[in-house]
Amino acid sequence: MAFTAYIYDVVLGSFRPVRIEIRNGLFAKITPITVTEHTQIDVKGLILPGFIDSHIHIESSMITPAQFAKIAVRHGTTSVVCDPHEIANVMGIEGIEMMIENASKVPFNFYFSAPSCVPATPFETSGAVIDSKGIEYLLKKDEIVALGEMMNFPGVINGDEEVLRKLELARKYEKPIDGHAPLLSHEDLNKYLEQGISTDHECSNIMEALEKKVKGMKIMVRDGSSAMDMEGLFNIDDLEFPEGNPFCSTSLFKAIFEGKIYNPLFDFIVSDDKHPNDLIKGHLNLSIKKAVSLGIDILKAISMVTVNPAYHYGLNCGVIVEGAQADFIIVDNILDCNVLKTYIAGECVFDGENVLFDVPEIEDFNSMNVSKKSADDFDIHYDGDECEVNVIECFDGELLTKWSTAKLYVKDGIVQPDIFQDVLKIAVVERYGGNAVANAFIKGFNLKKGAIASSVAHDSHNIIAVGYNSEMMAQAVNMVIENKGGIAVVSEDFADSLPLPIAGLMSNEDAYDVAHKLGILHNMAKALGCELTSPFMTMAFMALLVIPSLKISDKGLFDGDSFEFVDVIRN
Repeated sequence: MAFTAYIYDVVLGSFRPVRIEIRNGLFAKITPITVTEHTQIDVKGLILPGFIDSHIHIESSMITPAQFAKIAVRHGTTSVVCDPHEIANVMGIEGIEMMIENASKVPFNFYFSAPSCVPATPFETSGAVIDSKGIEYLLKKDEIVALGEMMNFPGVINGDEEVLRKLELARKYEKPIDGHAPLLSHEDLNKYLEQGISTDHECSNIMEALEKKVKGMKIMVRDGSSAMDMEGLFNIDDLEFPEGNPFCSTSLFKAIFEGKIYNPLFDFIVSDDKHPNDLIKGHLNLSIKKAVSLGIDILKAISMVTVNPAYHYGLNCGVIVEGAQADFIIVDNILDCNVLKTYIAGECVFDGENVLFDVPEIEDFNSMNVSKKSADDFDIHYDGDECEVNVIECFDGELLTKWSTAKLYVKDGIVQPDIFQDVLKIAVVERYGGNAVANAFIKGFNLKKGAIASSVAHDSHNIIAVGYNSEMMAQAVNMVIENKGGIAVVSEDFADSLPLPIAGLMSNEDAYDVAHKLGILHNMAKALGCELTSPFMTMAFMALLVIPSLKISDKGLFDGDSFEFVDVIRN
């Protein structure tokens, strides 16, 4: 295969006409050409390297790896570094190998990281445990290119032996270590970085990113469905130059503050978690455009999803150079960056209209070892007329929560939610055989009636529910159980669900079908009063204990700052 085309060379940062020869799936020869009035350019458009999402949890798309590939190539994505942390918490190494097997059946580059925190904390019940022996088994696999995000930063800082052993193994096998360190700073950050942890995708403001960058981390800018940090990281208009800041003397900080440069601070653009209703609209192609709209140079943005991740993870893609795998896309022009065709290993996988490969299915795996619930399982009792309670306060597009309080009435010994304060009930139901139920209160969902529930609840993926009353919450949870996993919305007027029978996380249906059903559920949640952009993903992260401040697991209400449980009712 040989042709002439204009390319953007991400290594040299230049546009040039070339003749490309592809053999055995690789760029065999790239020869610069001189364009004259007689020169024929075979490719109409501009060739770029295929895009690489360097941090994503495929399971959050609610579709299998193969189905993910089918939708991603439409948007110019040819490679992902995925952390199968979600299915690992449900099925352990068996689930990871199931993902790798399914991924291998389609022409797409799936690189995996070994999930470092299964379970994420000892304060929740998961379906599996992966210890350091399991991590070593995974790190030996060719498909595993990194140690997945080290969420247990208290374990790193406090010298937990098992945590440090996992980090030591990653260094032994010379594989990068991904980080997860929301708001970590100063000496705690120093201790975290001493272990060779090299990336972070949890920065929510430019000052946090700056400290981590100066101390040697590579910064991932997250543009996901629930967590959208790009606006906060790329906006320096309101940044104040702090007196006594330890980084104010660096040329990097001064240049950023003066508005001269942003780009050297950021290394990658990643999705982390992407729902199917967003994925059908676009992937990194839209993230690039968003970055440009926020002031990032488009050539730098392209580097953040091509050569930068390829170099960091040691991938033979992301560049158009001799010897690299021939993964490339044809776009209309550099500014609009609309994907016309996608090639992987020299073969066209998306021709502008159709995806040119078939997708295999994964056998359903029922992970629901839980009995059906009744309304009284979701009641919180108190002896008195009213009480003050601790409340999780969530926000649209953010994973961080705040710790709020509210005064609630008590009726017949049961603490009542209050829709006028937007204080609703939240519960986590353990689904791995223990049948425990933890109850608390949450603010931010604005449901006026009914309830929503899901078996997608980071990171252990127990069943989580939010609702106005206990009866509706029981109905929603039971619908999830009947479906062997999934999402449910119920009210006095209607009920519907999206089954996710593969470990309670994924469906074999394609992205469009899953997105259509999810869209119906979104509209139903909206009809109940919810104003969140992605209510089910936001709800899923209310069980993610490693992100502050107040969260909930199947064992109770949890303070993510002090890493300890707290009472729902305040004394």
